[in-house]
Amino acid sequence: MSGAAAARRRPDPGADAARPRPGVGAAASRRRRGSDAADGLVAPEGRQGPGATPGALVEALDLVLARRAAGVLPGDRRAAGRGWGTELAQVRPYQVGDDVRRLDAAASARTGAPHVREHVPERTLTTWVLLDLSASMGFGTAARLKSDVAEGVASVIGRLAVRRAGRVALLTCGVATPRLQPPRGGRPALVGLRRAAGAGVAPDGRPPPEDALASGLRRVARLARGPGLVVVVSDFREGDPAADRPLWGRAIGALAGRHDVLAVEVVDPREGELPASGQLVLIDPETDARLEADTTSAELRRRFAAAELARRDAVAATLRRARARHAILSTDGDWLRELGGALR
Repeated sequence: MSGAAAARRRPDPGADAARPRPGVGAAASRRRRGSDAADGLVAPEGRQGPGATPGALVEALDLVLARRAAGVLPGDRRAAGRGWGTELAQVRPYQVGDDVRRLDAAASARTGAPHVREHVPERTLTTWVLLDLSASMGFGTAARLKSDVAEGVASVIGRLAVRRAGRVALLTCGVATPRLQPPRGGRPALVGLRRAAGAGVAPDGRPPPEDALASGLRRVARLARGPGLVVVVSDFREGDPAADRPLWGRAIGALAGRHDVLAVEVVDPREGELPASGQLVLIDPETDARLEADTTSAELRRRFAAAELARRDAVAATLRRARARHAILSTDGDWLRELGGALR
């Protein structure tokens, strides 16, 4: 049994030992089939929400994120091209159509011809959030589901992004119809982002395209015009774990060449360790493939853990090669503190 494949499957509802907390375990992570929503998403059963986000922790994370990606004040980032700003780019002769407010009196007097000043423009940060809503994100056996953690991360990043006149954009992946929210600022941006992040996940039995995450990364690279911050929230279970470099690895490497990329990997403790609960029926939420396993076998549990560890090591190595920052958040921990610790 492949550890990477089995980590995406959930134990049989009858295996009580596989559920550390009643009502939030693997059985509770199963979702209703079908949806009335236009985008085909369903709300995961056993949904707990991201939990409380203390203001003091968000403020501390705000300073960390600002210093690493944007600067603490508007104008700390240099934009491409020329426009309004405080740093002079050049003084050139006046041309018909130029703004007369940019006329440079001293240069015009020295040369006897009108000249205008051009400045290096100062712009605030634009943050892109790429959110994985594939069926595997609806898995969870601890305090909450992986989709709950992803929802919280997207909400907090959005709150921080719109500060200091910043803008935030959202793109979903892993679903039949990806959703795009163009860059915008203020409260409308936060409302739209939270609504999209809390809309649910893809239903069971509808596998996403094999390159769903890679396609999302390539699309962000096309849409993000200027350098900015890109936050990818996913469990990174796309592609063959035995591949030397998955498709999403190449895409995120190309994206990191121009943007500051933060990869947020959401994991669940049960994905790395099988419980000794006897005979279990494991179900892949994306393909509905079923597999019976005798978890009383110590060798089986060892191989499962080793395969999952190798998969996570491969993900970390891929992100290191891409020069993307990597944060690992668990469903059984304080994900907000873990996110802040990973950014320091």
